[in-house]
Amino acid sequence: MKTLHIISGGAAQGLVRQLEESFRASHGYAVEGSFGAVGLMRERLLAGDPCDVMVLTGEQISGLASQGQIVARSARALGRVKTGVAVKAGAPLPSVKTPKELEALLRQAQGIYFPDPLKATAGIHFMKVLRMLGIDEHLSHNLRTFPNGATAMRELAAASGEGLVGCTQVTEILYTPGVQLAGVLPAKFELATMYTAAVSTRSRQPEAAAALIELMAGEASRALREAGGFEEA
Repeated sequence: MKTLHIISGGAAQGLVRQLEESFRASHGYAVEGSFGAVGLMRERLLAGDPCDVMVLTGEQISGLASQGQIVARSARALGRVKTGVAVKAGAPLPSVKTPKELEALLRQAQGIYFPDPLKATAGIHFMKVLRMLGIDEHLSHNLRTFPNGATAMRELAAASGEGLVGCTQVTEILYTPGVQLAGVLPAKFELATMYTAAVSTRSRQPEAAAALIELMAGEASRALREAGGFEEA
């Protein structure tokens, strides 16, 4: 069977996994994906990894298009994804509507799980939030960082003990069994990232790549996107 290669930020992993069987059935292509921190995924594209479809932030896709890495006019927005707070499934849901509530939760946490603070969108932002709250150094011994948000949430789900908290993009929380969304970050700290899919200029099957993007971004998958945390622009 022919294969389409997708390089994507972790926010779209759950969506792709839910659509790949129907795409295989309708188009005859298997979908092979690499998902992770957007900075790392961009590096993989530029390093020459096989790629038919690229999913990154809208800003990153625009930058790659200016470098000739993206097929002109192939970009489609998937939606905005907010950054949220997670706890283990079954744990009481804390309120994180205000900065004070968020700070209190983090100060009490026995472990704080989040993605790479250097290359992952949510990880970079969360470290900024900790600094803004003035608790980054105080909580340093409880910080648990991972290559991407999906891994961070899986590790949170598998961890034992109480008082464990996670922070990453809402999509990665909603698609991970064993964790639940407590809420998005308070308005003062809100981060909403627009994710965009586009065809790589290195694609050997650009028509099939465009068809996959249409499935991901089109009306047929709107309900899946919304259920998974993608909000319309």
